[in-house]
Amino acid sequence: MRLNSLALRLFATSAAWTLLALPLAGYIIYALYREDVQLSFDAQLKKLLTQITIDSMSTMGDEPVIPPNLYEPLFEVTQSGWYWQIRPIDGAPGRTLVSPSLANAVLPSPYDRKFPTDDTGTRWMNVPGPTGSTIRILEFIDSPGHDPDKTKYSIIVAGPMDWFEATVAKFRARLTSALSLVGLGLLAATVFQVRFGLLPLRRVERSLASIRSGQAERLEGNFPAEIEPLQAELNALIESNQDIIDRARTQVGNLAHALKTPLAVITNEAHESEGAFGEKVAEQANLMRDQISHYLDRARIAARSNTIGRVTPVEPTAEPLVRALERIHQDKGIAIDFAVQPGAKFQGEKQDLEEMLGNLLDNACKWGKSHVYLVAAVDGADTTMRRKLRITVEDDGPGLSPEQRAKIGKRGLRLDETKPGSGLGLSIVSDLASSYRGKLRLDASNHGGLKAILDLPAA
Repeated sequence: MRLNSLALRLFATSAAWTLLALPLAGYIIYALYREDVQLSFDAQLKKLLTQITIDSMSTMGDEPVIPPNLYEPLFEVTQSGWYWQIRPIDGAPGRTLVSPSLANAVLPSPYDRKFPTDDTGTRWMNVPGPTGSTIRILEFIDSPGHDPDKTKYSIIVAGPMDWFEATVAKFRARLTSALSLVGLGLLAATVFQVRFGLLPLRRVERSLASIRSGQAERLEGNFPAEIEPLQAELNALIESNQDIIDRARTQVGNLAHALKTPLAVITNEAHESEGAFGEKVAEQANLMRDQISHYLDRARIAARSNTIGRVTPVEPTAEPLVRALERIHQDKGIAIDFAVQPGAKFQGEKQDLEEMLGNLLDNACKWGKSHVYLVAAVDGADTTMRRKLRITVEDDGPGLSPEQRAKIGKRGLRLDETKPGSGLGLSIVSDLASSYRGKLRLDASNHGGLKAILDLPAA
């Protein structure tokens, strides 16, 4: 997932919600469970306190009796954490009764420490027990025979908080493990959901690539309802683009035919007219014809270069040109060495690639001494196009000086009228390359002549 992708945004928002919601839910569940266990533990202490109070204080004497340890077997185990204690309050005379588990230890009284009573008249307190572990104490004040005139006794029942904390900690560990597994499962499900949900966009991407490469003319296929409007708009855009190009070609052709006859008439009249005036008119008419042809060609090129889906393989296009030019220049013994990367394709019209290659190779053959070198390969992405087709043509001729190379492409410059060695047709190549958002650069060749570097969009 890339940083600016929809997939990452969807996954990040879902993951953030999962990482926020699950811990919050876990905390709430843990708090509710802890409260429930606390209530259960307190209810057990209340039950034991009630039973001990009834058994020890339901007597007609002035002192409590020893209750039987039938309620909790751990009352019989020394320092088990479960204790009971009965002793008079406020320093009144009377005997103190304790469970066997308490032995010689004494439990502190919440009454002595001024703890308030709850709505049932009992007092609660958590303190360290005889072994140092925290115990929870529940205390009730009563008199033998429940007679308020008799000596009041503190009846205490205590239970270990270690049991409570161990129970809660065990549940917390299990809850953490369960929620962690749920969180991982949700994250995995989110990844699947994002990828599955965005699959139609991948199909759109592949379909557009097929259109761009010339394998298809429309965005076809069944897409989800949310993407159907996009499909319709893209197909409408492609059709509109083709319509505009067709109209442009028609208008260019109409203009060419409309100007052809008047220019021919002017030229013929000028040739029939004697004197300097006729020669000047004929000269300017020919110049007008050349300029009109040049700009009509540029309009034709621009229309073709904006056509979607035109793809031209480089090797089948270059090979016939190489063989033809070798035959044309066989009197000079020119040999053309060419190496084309297998599968290299130009994103554009075949006749435009032929024209660019033909001009570069013909120029190199004219000024080369014995060898011309052609290399074509697909390069990585640059700032203007995703993939780049780089075509290099070199010769071993006289080449161009840096000043001459700097003049290439200047508006209005006719390179066939410059100094020898400047080459022919390079302005045409530069115009064609620019129409495809490419560029032509000239440099010195390692073989001694001119090196032309042509960058074009690759399919």
